[in-house]
Amino acid sequence: MDFSITPDQRLMQDSLVRTLAGASSLDRVRRFAGDPDDKGADIHAALADFGLTGIVIPEEFGGLGLRLLDAALAAEALGRSVSPGPFLGAYVLAPLALRLAGSKAQQSEWLPKIASGEVIAGVAIAEPVAGARDGAGVTASGGKLSGKALFVTDAIIADIFVVADQAGDLHLVRGDAAGLTRSAMTTIDQTRPLGEVGFDGTRAEPLAGGVHALDSMRDAAWTLLAADTLGAAQVMIEKAVDYAKERRQFGRVIGSFQAVKHMCAEMAAELEPCRSLVWYAAYAFDDAPGEASLTAAHAKAHLSEVGRFIARTATEVHGGMGITDLLGLHFWFKRIGLNRQLLGGPERVRRLAAQIQGLTA
Repeated sequence: MDFSITPDQRLMQDSLVRTLAGASSLDRVRRFAGDPDDKGADIHAALADFGLTGIVIPEEFGGLGLRLLDAALAAEALGRSVSPGPFLGAYVLAPLALRLAGSKAQQSEWLPKIASGEVIAGVAIAEPVAGARDGAGVTASGGKLSGKALFVTDAIIADIFVVADQAGDLHLVRGDAAGLTRSAMTTIDQTRPLGEVGFDGTRAEPLAGGVHALDSMRDAAWTLLAADTLGAAQVMIEKAVDYAKERRQFGRVIGSFQAVKHMCAEMAAELEPCRSLVWYAAYAFDDAPGEASLTAAHAKAHLSEVGRFIARTATEVHGGMGITDLLGLHFWFKRIGLNRQLLGGPERVRRLAAQIQGLTA
């Protein structure tokens, strides 16, 4: 029995890596990170041409009709290139919300536009998933929303928003709705734009799936963040090994020193088992739903810890060069750091895993 990904899935991932090597090169990422007004339109266009905009949208709405495992393989490739283009919220979580909780009319109106890349969807679920902070949180009453949501994906460029209120119910809000305000948030990761969105009696359409749909969005998000970290950590290992083969000290390449060999070997040994963990979590989302929440929590928590270890160790292998902008290693370091905390740090995620297994109330 073959437990690996299929040849078609491997071909898709390899093709996306090659596409991103041109569309989201390190120089392009550096320009994006250094210009707050850069919306990454060319990167978004490349993702749309590749088909990522419709990756989990059913074929009847113009999408590819693929599964979360395919989206996880794409997320891994995006993590490898620290691509700043929209993906997690815009093209996975928002379509999932519409598929699980949207009416036929809502699906027919928005899914084809998302699949074509015409519409970008922002997703605001951080408060009910990861806990409210700084007075954040959204309340719903009479078809209108009030409050503010933090860590909203693609908040500045979104045309529509999927918003979860404090009760866990989902709502669809147009980006030009009266009473909606948006502003960029400053985070450690300049490659993934997040924002704050305010609502002041803002009209919203209910999505009927409620908490069940939100739980599925959370599981998908945790799995894809783990996949993104997997890709970013793999690149950091590769860069550390390449550097160790070139950098000379005391007349020898540093990779010949036992201590450096051990650092590189330990990084590889820590990361390799994570691949099957992430793949199975993504597989379980569609094919073993009873295990989806637990495996997603395990993937998110474990990759958060392993990713942090690799980010730190790979930087140490580079020595002082590791923190310079010349190598750009810090882009992957910060990407892994944000993935660790976004939509719940490992401590919170492990708490849910313990509750699912009946280990705590």
